[in-house]
Amino acid sequence: MLIDIRPAAVLRARRVLTGHRLFAVVLALAAALRVVTMLGYRPAQLYWYDSFSYLDTAVHLRPSVAFHPIGYPLLLRALWPFHSVEVIAGVQHAMGLGVGLMIYALLRRKSLPAWGASLAAVPVLFDASFLRLEHAVLSDTQFIFLVVAGLTTLMWSPELSARAAAGAGLLFAMAALTRTVALPLLVMVLAVLAVRRVGWRRLAVTALAGMLPLVAYAGWYGHHHGRFALSGADGVALWARTMTFADCAVIRPTPEQATLCPNGTVVDAASEYVWAPGASLNRLPGDRFTHNELARSFALRAIAAQPLDYLREVARDTSLAFAWTPVAHPRRVVPAFGFGHGNWPLPDFPLIDTVKQEYDPGIRGLYSVRPYADLLVAYQYPAYLRGPLLGLLLLLGAAGAVLRQRAVLLPWSVAVGLLVGPVAALDFDHRYVLPVIPVACVAAAPAVRAIRERVRPASAAVRGRRARSAG
Repeated sequence: MLIDIRPAAVLRARRVLTGHRLFAVVLALAAALRVVTMLGYRPAQLYWYDSFSYLDTAVHLRPSVAFHPIGYPLLLRALWPFHSVEVIAGVQHAMGLGVGLMIYALLRRKSLPAWGASLAAVPVLFDASFLRLEHAVLSDTQFIFLVVAGLTTLMWSPELSARAAAGAGLLFAMAALTRTVALPLLVMVLAVLAVRRVGWRRLAVTALAGMLPLVAYAGWYGHHHGRFALSGADGVALWARTMTFADCAVIRPTPEQATLCPNGTVVDAASEYVWAPGASLNRLPGDRFTHNELARSFALRAIAAQPLDYLREVARDTSLAFAWTPVAHPRRVVPAFGFGHGNWPLPDFPLIDTVKQEYDPGIRGLYSVRPYADLLVAYQYPAYLRGPLLGLLLLLGAAGAVLRQRAVLLPWSVAVGLLVGPVAALDFDHRYVLPVIPVACVAAAPAVRAIRERVRPASAAVRGRRARSAG
């Protein structure tokens, strides 16, 4: 008689991997790509002004008056003892792998085959845009991780438990504290849960767990800036959105609001009005964000007076996500295929010197390293999810929602909210489209299965009728 003397941990690992070998290979290849990215571009991608604002907030832990809430700086604060932006990039690459793992695990839980669940995780694991995003000191990767984690928590079991409801509420709250565009997502999630009739107690637990951290942060923000809010830039952003269509002859603003009317300055994207020196907001005395309340009141009045113009602009900019060739919007940005060769020095600003002293003395401009960069430069062109494919994913999710698939409605609603929300609040940006992709994949995969299950009986019936006619 043979006795198996292998360690119990090895046996457990083999049992776990049984049936998941395909995804194990996929995950290993995705991890290798991330290692190549870290070797090919050092130390990490740092953007002026966003990256350094996040790092400075992490050191001093104070609520930013502008666009950046505290969620991402808290992660940077936890990594501060390492004094390395490369460690930040490494953690974010691990988060990217974690997103792919959650997608796979959730879809297997929903009885999808290993190949189907693995395929749904491929875009977030292999799209070169995600590699670039994870390698940058920006909040987007953490935001994607939290949104997918929140959805996974809500969808894991057929019956939502109170513990899962509380956990999901906290995750969506942290997502809103990472990027405020997740605040409407929390409301949308509660609406979908109400439609699914999960019960008022679980609905209340989700709402309470989601709102308490936001209320606490708004109170802290108010203590520092004198206003109970999550951000001091929401009004400025919405004002910029209206500058592409606002007609003050139609809006009839108050005398104070009239100072924010279009003044002839023209830029190539709504978001550029926030920074354009000649824009009416930036000609007012003081910092632009001190006029946030006035900007919001003007924007709301403009939208109420010109709702169809507002919807037209939002629809037009949202449609940019579905172009086959990425559209530069605004023209100064590189929408995709950003891996290249070279050395990109940092600009000369006092905040950068401060962050170097306090967070990471080794901060420097990004530089490429061969042969790793060569591989990524060649890889990025085929490894990009084209706009029409994203549109197909969303259409499949919509079909699944129409077929009343419980596993589809929630992620599809969140995907649509992630796509339209940033455009409605400010403008289109290819960075803002990336969070849509993993959520759209979660919705599309079970939708495809539901469509196939509907098509098979119909096809069988047609074949049966043809056979009887032939007989």
